[in-house]
Amino acid sequence: MKFTLPFIFLIALLMSCETIINPELEKTEPVLVVDAWLNSQPKSQNIKLMQTQPYFDNGLPPGVSSATVSVKNETDSRIFIFNEEATTGNYSWTPSSATDSLGKTGDVFTLTITSGSDTYTANSVLGRVPSIDSITFTFEPASGFLPDYYYAEFWANEPIGSGDAYWIKAWRNDTLLAKPSEMNIAYDAGFTESGNIDGVTFIAPIRQGISPFDTDDDGQLISPYKVGDSVYVEIHSLSKAAFNFLFEVQIQTDRPGGFAELFAAPLANVHTNITNTNPSGKKAVGFFNIGMISRNGKRLIE
Repeated sequence: MKFTLPFIFLIALLMSCETIINPELEKTEPVLVVDAWLNSQPKSQNIKLMQTQPYFDNGLPPGVSSATVSVKNETDSRIFIFNEEATTGNYSWTPSSATDSLGKTGDVFTLTITSGSDTYTANSVLGRVPSIDSITFTFEPASGFLPDYYYAEFWANEPIGSGDAYWIKAWRNDTLLAKPSEMNIAYDAGFTESGNIDGVTFIAPIRQGISPFDTDDDGQLISPYKVGDSVYVEIHSLSKAAFNFLFEVQIQTDRPGGFAELFAAPLANVHTNITNTNPSGKKAVGFFNIGMISRNGKRLIE
């Protein structure tokens, strides 16, 4: 086999020593970050306001104090005031009774935030969710290079009618599966809108997305679950815009690393539904979504 000079040069370049550089990034004014993922459960709801910080700053983002935060249910005209807590940047609303909540399926909501001289708004619709019928564990005996292992999956029938979206969250032994690679979102019963998978049981990769497939230091599979472990699952409804937001977040955070980065999607700003009522005012990032929740859990017993 003959190698061309450009090919040899490329190989030599890739095998050369790394040089550590410390680039000086342009300084920019911090912008408002809105973390407003609410639900219709009759319990305290929380919104967090922060500021962006320099890229190389490893500290926690500073909270934004003294803001005015409210959510209006446009369907029944109720207004919910979110009061700032002792922790800077945390704003909460607490229901007045055990049955009080922000609203019901189909209700439309508007978030309004006034911080300094800027007022921001965002909208969301409370979508539906399917109930989780059951959770099962499956034992896979050792095969080839794989050891024995158990994995879990949830079973739910996605309702008929396209346009629904969901965020499936899972906890193993009370620990949320929070890695970028473990973000489990669905459009109808599949991965994306173009999949046209509607009104059926969620596809296997989504059902099994509640199982953390990790490896040890030697690259060997660690059984997602072992006897005695428990799994708890929640399905949160998403607006279409919220689904697109999380889809972009997953692309930007679940990076392959190494040589594969040459072929990965380039880093880019993630879209937001938070807008300043003054087009010339300061921008904001983050997202506002309010959703229904269904839940189920199970413990693995031998």
